Amino acid sequence: MARDVPTSRRAVLLAIFIAFGGFLFGYDMGVISGCLIMPDFIRRFGQEGTDGQYYLSSSRQSIIVSLLSAGTFCGAIAQAFTSDRLGRRGSILFWSAIFTVGVAIQTGTTYSLVQLVIGRYIAGLGVGSLSAIVPLYNGETAPKAIRGTILVIYQVQIISGIFLSYLFELGSHTVDNSASWRTPIGLQMVWGIILLSGMFFLPESPRHLLGTGRGDEARKVVAELNGVPEDDRLVIEIVEELDFAIRAENEGGKATWLECFSTRNALWRRTMNGMMLQFIQQLNGQNFYYYYGDTFFQNAGAGLSPYVIQTILGAVSVIGTVPALYFIETWGRRKSLLLGASGQAICALIVAVVGHTTLAPTGTPTSALSARNRAGGDVVITFAIFQVFIFGTTWGPTPWVYLGESFPLRVRPKSIALGSATNWFWNFMLSFFSPRIVDQIGPMIMLVFFGMLVFGYIYVYFAIPETKGLTLEEVDELYRSGIAPWRSVGWRPSEKHYHHGAQEKQTSDFVENS
Repeated sequence: MARDVPTSRRAVLLAIFIAFGGFLFGYDMGVISGCLIMPDFIRRFGQEGTDGQYYLSSSRQSIIVSLLSAGTFCGAIAQAFTSDRLGRRGSILFWSAIFTVGVAIQTGTTYSLVQLVIGRYIAGLGVGSLSAIVPLYNGETAPKAIRGTILVIYQVQIISGIFLSYLFELGSHTVDNSASWRTPIGLQMVWGIILLSGMFFLPESPRHLLGTGRGDEARKVVAELNGVPEDDRLVIEIVEELDFAIRAENEGGKATWLECFSTRNALWRRTMNGMMLQFIQQLNGQNFYYYYGDTFFQNAGAGLSPYVIQTILGAVSVIGTVPALYFIETWGRRKSLLLGASGQAICALIVAVVGHTTLAPTGTPTSALSARNRAGGDVVITFAIFQVFIFGTTWGPTPWVYLGESFPLRVRPKSIALGSATNWFWNFMLSFFSPRIVDQIGPMIMLVFFGMLVFGYIYVYFAIPETKGLTLEEVDELYRSGIAPWRSVGWRPSEKHYHHGAQEKQTSDFVENS
């Protein structure tokens, strides 16, 4: 009886819910952008100028925004220890609780900048750890035929979180007291509790269960995810294949951090590729808009408020992730990254040149803007929107997909942790230094992102192989084969990753459905 990749509705629903961890990250990243220009927030956490008006200096903006990223960096590394010791499910429970505590600390502050940033750091620990565990968990449970699509859902959740935070701030910023910022920030506790509560009803990763010697539990989960009895031939084949692969990976003893950079199975290339894609993704330019878009668009001279513009930007980002669900499996990983780098580079260059030559100096009253200033502002906003749309379709989800499907079980938690930590390190650098750089060169900061996108195109072309449609085990052979990345499209494995005489084609279809 020939069965192709079985439909696993429960596995898909599980992956969608787990990706809610990305929603937490996106919402937190988006919500702080609007707070930075709210009068009550500025009065409580800013400084009083010589004219008696309160303002947030670029240094205070940097500290408030970047302390979350500092926490996320530490959390991404820390989860490598908890995901093995507590399991994928237990680790998500633990870090969801940490995130919720951090949000509570932020919401409870009155005038203490120190309490605010400590709360953001603690929340960042939760966000950073979840950013690594979610791709890890989904990569281990999603069927290979839709694994890329499932991992894209993580990015969809991130962007949805950003957009929803903009919507709440669009409604709350007119409130003339602390509710203007406490309400959108405090709502994060609801999101944390939702994820925390839901995890009690979700199973552990079958790969982790087998890796820790809990075979009976693994068989039960595999059967549950595939909607078949535990003694079904499909369950037996999947468990045997996974068990065989795990034992082969663990022959060398416990994995170390240094092993992530070993020459065995080209692990050093895989780890470096994961880290480099995350590095390039952070310096695409889109996170600059997410973090400081409200402030930046105040100088664009558009007739709309920065909150409205930011909400439009968020809506476009959400729309951009929809085609990514299709393109990630039709275009593949390489083509998505190459086309995305090209399109974004053009947008960044236009924003830099037009913004530098036409926008009025910071602080210019709206009534004093010339027709040229306004026209230039319209161009800047238009191409900013184009850029975040292209990002949502390509560079937003694809690095996370690649990170979740590139490593063997033996080093997967540590390698994904390194990739996620790289993302958060450069997220911290971007959020900390961007206000200072903009103070000096204004829109020309987009030239930095333009240069990074050109570099990203070159790096992807020469270093990133195509992994579309391959099982996690077949990715091993792809790297061992030594094929040049630019020739990897259409590559097919020659090894058979099966034992005990399992039927090759059927097992190939079934194995990744766990």
